[in-house]
Amino acid sequence: MKIKNARALAAALACFAPLAAIADSDSADAAKEGRFEFKRQNTGRGTPSETTQTTLRIERYFDGPVTMFRLDLPFPDNKTDFGGSPFDPRPGDFKTRFRFKPFRSDALSFTPFVEFTFPTANPESLGKGKYQTSEGVRIVAPAHLSFLDASSHKPSLEIELQQINSFAGDPAFKDVNNTKVEIALYDLFRQKYTFKAKLKTYADWAENGNTGAVAEVEGGSYFARDWRAWLMLGCRAWGPSNIANTYQKRVELNLAYTY
Repeated sequence: MKIKNARALAAALACFAPLAAIADSDSADAAKEGRFEFKRQNTGRGTPSETTQTTLRIERYFDGPVTMFRLDLPFPDNKTDFGGSPFDPRPGDFKTRFRFKPFRSDALSFTPFVEFTFPTANPESLGKGKYQTSEGVRIVAPAHLSFLDASSHKPSLEIELQQINSFAGDPAFKDVNNTKVEIALYDLFRQKYTFKAKLKTYADWAENGNTGAVAEVEGGSYFARDWRAWLMLGCRAWGPSNIANTYQKRVELNLAYTY
């Protein structure tokens, strides 16, 4: 897929336009809330960009139609196997996300979002080599599980639908065109402990519509004041190794501070 550089520039400018609007609408008495997150992933590689890396995530929350701006700064290890080389990082493809105000229908909550990814990896082999844009929606509903005590558990069902496409960038890299469907069961126990089981399925239209999936489980805890830590374990559920965004195995450790 070949697209002129002017279109790439226009898309990049479109990415930052909403951020300017956010700054204009952010009044002095608005709540100043956000989150910092540190993520360490050790990955048995599947597709090239799914590799062992460290990611810094910055989020800022707002009142109004845009409720969150997120910036992900990944630093892939120079050594790309499961063990990696954590003290020899390289710049990866940075990503932004804008989350919009949710709307409700009965017990369901629908939260739309858009993402933009930039081919900033150095070397390029640690990224996708393409500009990417994606649109999605996250649907959350309370789950009623008879085997859990309703006084101490708050389970919910989460579904995320996302379409990801590439444009411009290095023509030597494969185009990105895939659809994600993620289904997760989340539980908050005693307002402190968290558990989540996820199945992420991908249809890779750049690979003739072939599908693949990964299964993940995570457990964590809120501790101290405004801190949360969690551990995630993941593995391939099905599909060949060339399906976008899938991997063979992964161990992920997260630490987040909300202010």
